[in-house]
Amino acid sequence: MKKNKLVILITGASSGIGRSTADLLLKQGHQVIGLSRSEPHKPYDFQHVKCDVSSELSVKAAIESIVKEHSKIDVLINCAGIGISGPLENMTLEQAKKTLDVNVLGAFLMSKYALPYLRDTKGIIFNIGSVAGPITIPFQTFYSMSKAALQSFTEGLRLELKPLGVRAVSILPGDTKTSFTTRREKMAEDAIYGKRLDRSIKVMEHDEQNGKDPISVARVINKLLFRKHPPVAVTIGFSYKLLVFLNKFLPKKLVQVIVYSIYGK
Repeated sequence: MKKNKLVILITGASSGIGRSTADLLLKQGHQVIGLSRSEPHKPYDFQHVKCDVSSELSVKAAIESIVKEHSKIDVLINCAGIGISGPLENMTLEQAKKTLDVNVLGAFLMSKYALPYLRDTKGIIFNIGSVAGPITIPFQTFYSMSKAALQSFTEGLRLELKPLGVRAVSILPGDTKTSFTTRREKMAEDAIYGKRLDRSIKVMEHDEQNGKDPISVARVINKLLFRKHPPVAVTIGFSYKLLVFLNKFLPKKLVQVIVYSIYGK
């Protein structure tokens, strides 16, 4: 891919990492189209297209309108995501499906309908995962499940697309200071999990609100845009890189002891 003006699609662009990435890449001179169900907070200068990534009809219509206007797609950044915290026992089937629909199937649908155009441009797909994918966090197990699934999706996609010149990369942020914290859907406390659930959520919220600025993720994506052979996955932040590295080599039982001591007690 030559270093010229790119047509870049970003889901979840109304806030957080998606919004920061859209703003940064627009400043780099690219044509940025942000997709989200709600309009981003003003002011914003990138193009906005209303889209529900969990709806195939909505995704298909959005892609078709974008290609009709811009004639091509160079980059797809799947950033849309939701979180639902609470014990698995209390999660409803509707909540479970909602998490997977947005976090996993949304990336699938966007990739599916963008790929015919990404093949033409030898483009690249970025899927925004999480350190909570390789390291499962109690009381947000479905979120961890969805991010682990997104990692597998990216790796499989990368292998399938390699001969076609399209690249796929997983971006794994750790705790990041965004509105995701306040938008997380919380289950009500109960007598069984009570104080453990409350403590776990408070730790998560504290770490997120003291986490990295979302611009750190946007800058990594910007650096990889034109990389001919990008890494399979990139973890953001030294401490999180170390965490993911140790998770691969430490006994799983020890990893569970450590995670339990932070989020499960």
